Amino acid sequence: MIRMSEAVLPGHPDKFCDAVADAIVAECYRVDERAYCQVEVSTWCDEVWVNGGIATRKPLARSIEEIVRDVGREVGYVEPNPLVIDACGVRDSVCQELRDPREWTDHVNDQCISIGWAGYDEKVSFLPPEHFLVHWLRRALWASIKGGRLQGQGPDGKLLVRVRENDGDWQLEHLLVTVQQQADTGFVEFVGLLVGELEAAYAKLQRHDRRWRARWEDIELMVNPNGPLLNGGSHGDNGQTGRKLVMDYYGPRVPIGGGALCGKDFAHIDRAAAMAAREAAVEAVKGGARECKVMLAYAPNLDLPLEVQVEARGGGRAPRFERERFAQSRLARVSAETRGGRQLQVGESG
Repeated sequence: MIRMSEAVLPGHPDKFCDAVADAIVAECYRVDERAYCQVEVSTWCDEVWVNGGIATRKPLARSIEEIVRDVGREVGYVEPNPLVIDACGVRDSVCQELRDPREWTDHVNDQCISIGWAGYDEKVSFLPPEHFLVHWLRRALWASIKGGRLQGQGPDGKLLVRVRENDGDWQLEHLLVTVQQQADTGFVEFVGLLVGELEAAYAKLQRHDRRWRARWEDIELMVNPNGPLLNGGSHGDNGQTGRKLVMDYYGPRVPIGGGALCGKDFAHIDRAAAMAAREAAVEAVKGGARECKVMLAYAPNLDLPLEVQVEARGGGRAPRFERERFAQSRLARVSAETRGGRQLQVGESG
């Protein structure tokens, strides 16, 4: 069986927009633990647009523009990169209201279908192996860009893997990588550094999990097949919040409900239900199922989901999850208590 998945680096324009949106969410929670936030971000060339609405009982400590620029600097949109965030225009159209946000965050304020999935085991963070792999490599490249052999390169880039899944092991057959480079680095030198980091990351993965069986020299590797990528980020493509949904969830072989995660407060039903369904699916796999999918459906102003569907395959007892487990009032309380670590994109778990 051939499996494929892809991921992008944080300097990709879509992921920059996601990071800005979630930085705004985080800023809201710093001043109000029950904050309401629903924002969208887009970017093109040297401009960033932010719109949406937030409600908190205290004013934010930073302006939207300050948040945008702080995220851009952290991502790497600074000199000598051609895209410099401090030279970009920022259009802030966010409606900021000083009022009690609980009229939105204490109940379901939208309809929603959410899907949580888990399979395999903890070594792949209960994700499809190909999706775990592409994020493993993405994290390795990003760590190198931030403070390793690739420091100063990027920050834009994309990865795609093609994996043959056998009975009990996985063969990485194709690895396609495109990463932005700085103009003062020779292309051949850059490719050599990039390949070295990928090889080291793959070797570490094989030590972590011996089911990755392909030898490095047998993998078909394609690096920057269009040649040097010098202008990345919004200089090369426009960006928009929520356009990397499949990457944020489980990759292309697992269905998703459709609701974006970034830019929404953690009590928002799209986000809260996605995490709750994921946790239930992981629980089922830890209990003995080989694979589990949990589907939830919600309607506005109803605390309990309209529907809870559980599909499990493999050993163990068939899991039973009561509707009360997924009551929005419970999910909102849990999300308020556990903001941060667990509230990441599910596809980047582990």
